[in-house]
Amino acid sequence: MKLKTLPLKNLRKKPFRTGALVLIAALMTIALFGGSVAAASMKNGLDSLEQRLGADIIVVPEDAEAKVELENILLQGTPGYFYMDKSIEEQIASIEGVELTSPQYFLVSANAECCSVQVQIIGFDEDSDFSIKPWLKQCYDGKLGENEIIVGSSLSTKVGHTLKLYGVDCKAVGKLDATGTGLDTAIYTTPETVRTLIKASMEKGIGVLSKQSPDDVISSVYIKVKDGYDISQVVGEINLRVDGVEAVRTRSMITGTADRLSAISGSIGIIKTAVWILAAVILTAAFSVLAGVRRREFAIMRTIGFSRKQLGAEVFSESTIICAGGIIAGILLTAVTVFQFGSLIEQRTGLPYLSPDIFSNIRYAVITAVAVLLTGVISSAYSAYRLSRADTGNILREGD
Repeated sequence: MKLKTLPLKNLRKKPFRTGALVLIAALMTIALFGGSVAAASMKNGLDSLEQRLGADIIVVPEDAEAKVELENILLQGTPGYFYMDKSIEEQIASIEGVELTSPQYFLVSANAECCSVQVQIIGFDEDSDFSIKPWLKQCYDGKLGENEIIVGSSLSTKVGHTLKLYGVDCKAVGKLDATGTGLDTAIYTTPETVRTLIKASMEKGIGVLSKQSPDDVISSVYIKVKDGYDISQVVGEINLRVDGVEAVRTRSMITGTADRLSAISGSIGIIKTAVWILAAVILTAAFSVLAGVRRREFAIMRTIGFSRKQLGAEVFSESTIICAGGIIAGILLTAVTVFQFGSLIEQRTGLPYLSPDIFSNIRYAVITAVAVLLTGVISSAYSAYRLSRADTGNILREGD
């Protein structure tokens, strides 16, 4: 029984040394586990965004600075709105290669009416929509009625509760799963409800339209291209034949985001590898130095009956306890930082960020734990070998 508790007692005797080694193991854990989760979260966010866009082309007013405005709204959740004449949808639908079109309507909530900040309101046509509706069905499979809304996952509103938007009571009938994008802070509803809200905003003196009627405008047109047609050519035709708009291929939006994600993921990989190698070298060096410092201690243990195998087991047990402590500390620290501050990471990087599911996180944690334990055992193996092969008599005589 005493042999089993000896490694723990030895570590307690030197708390500073033990703490330093645990810290090194924790850094290794944070580097591998935190880096893996962060990189996976960014990739999940990008995949989620790609699925949610669901269109080949998006058309917006020319003065909306199409790409920048859309990326701000869809990726970062920056509230915004812009409008164009709804007759433009008919012009677009007549262009060869266009299979489906569906309008959307953007509006921004007034300050502090439903949330601590302004949120994006997105209206979509349920009859023609092919991009948002399939996604919304995950939480609400009915048909939205008058002043009914579906809220993003990051909003505190619960299903069944009522929000007051520009003085209009709107009932939340569904709440979406997280996407890791700006869509998580949005509100979804029908064009009729958006028009009601625009009129209500005008009554409150908040004019989002100067001369046009809410009944005569749309914000954007989502387009699905027919099979066999080149999307880039259809984009060119729209920009050539329809005045006052800019057509953007959704893939080009994703490409820019994917490039930035690739660069950040590459940086995470380099940092993760560098920290891992540095920590492994330091851990190996530390165990090696300790082997020299503890030569006399282990020589005495040999004289009182410890076998070489037991000495080796002692070193391995100590390294296992140290690494286990570092793994637990590292995983907890990662949980506090990477998981709790996901939204902050999304804001700082300007990239969609969606944490992996619980099973993926457990898998990353298990892989990390195994890797750190193996590194600790390998790092201490040489020390264990040196100590088990040392001449006990010579070591004890050195101390005389």
